[in-house]
Amino acid sequence: MKVTIAIDSFKGSLSTFSSGEAVKEGILKVYNDASICISPLADGGEGTVDAIVASNAGEIKKVIVHNPLGELIESCYGFIPSKKTAVIEMSAAAGITLIDEKDRNPLKTTTYGVGELILDAINNGCRKFIIGIGGSATNDGGIGMLSALGFEFLNKDGKQVSWGAYGLKELNEIRCDNVNKLLKECSFCIACDVKNVLCGENGCSTVYGPQKGATPDMIKDMDIWLGNYASLTKQMNPDSDMNYPGAGAAGGLGFAFLSYLNSELKSGIDLVIDETRLEEKIKNSDIVVTGEGRLDGQSYMGKAPVGVAKLAKKYNIPVIAFSGCVTEDAVLCNEHGIDAFFPILRTPCTLEDAMNCDNAYTNLMNTTEQVFKLIKTFK
Repeated sequence: MKVTIAIDSFKGSLSTFSSGEAVKEGILKVYNDASICISPLADGGEGTVDAIVASNAGEIKKVIVHNPLGELIESCYGFIPSKKTAVIEMSAAAGITLIDEKDRNPLKTTTYGVGELILDAINNGCRKFIIGIGGSATNDGGIGMLSALGFEFLNKDGKQVSWGAYGLKELNEIRCDNVNKLLKECSFCIACDVKNVLCGENGCSTVYGPQKGATPDMIKDMDIWLGNYASLTKQMNPDSDMNYPGAGAAGGLGFAFLSYLNSELKSGIDLVIDETRLEEKIKNSDIVVTGEGRLDGQSYMGKAPVGVAKLAKKYNIPVIAFSGCVTEDAVLCNEHGIDAFFPILRTPCTLEDAMNCDNAYTNLMNTTEQVFKLIKTFK
């Protein structure tokens, strides 16, 4: 039996690698001669760097950058020398989890550190960039990132504006004279699954501002400032589009990539599938195993397991999924390529016990074993 395992992390518990090993161990208890391929999986968010780097013989580069509040931290990105490619999670430099809840304030938080990661990768020879932009603490329209790359965002006195959305308030002029010259050789593929525009009721300030610490007054102000930023950008780049789906991603970082850098936005799971060459691994399989920490009615909307299932169905291969938590509306996943799914909890327990790494590993392994025993019975 040939099995491909492409299972996402059980967030807060098992990584994609640990999940894959647990499933493999369960299968081998039933089919000890099975040919098993584990393909690391992510949906463009947490775990994307590890999944793509592991599939491409890459390495992790550590670098000191500024966090969302301008403090120096150690961050990292994936480096694939053979492809001159960098794999970056913007949350590693500008993520909301990097700062305490009491300190969250989009007027002050910056994406400058994301630009520093890109700059370090350029200096290491990278010319292709794969960047996940989920989980930001920022609403600066990406001007922090662009500033680190040499773009100048100036106030009425010709001085560099402040970091954070305050900088958008001060913004009067944009200059490109000192932009890093190697950027013209670079391309950026951005993992982005949100469709929000830059401004308005579906814009980044209104939709995501509150979780980043924005008050109603801040939201109104930031929306106006982003609109002015978009107008100034339009003067420089007539093709820029503040209403492009995804422009509002990560507090307007999507807009910055689209307007100032050679970028395209792509579904996170599609990007990971391509970069890990999952289709090659799946097409000759007898069965595909996927899953994630929680399966629900939203899982078919860009989530990793359904992306895997869609690919498997291209070759009419059966797909089963395992999950720590399954809701009633998860049955919608059956309409999107997952033939059957199984929760792994075996007894009532606390959330803490369920998410304990050892318990989760054992539960996933044992559930896999029983499911494959069933498969063997009917074969």
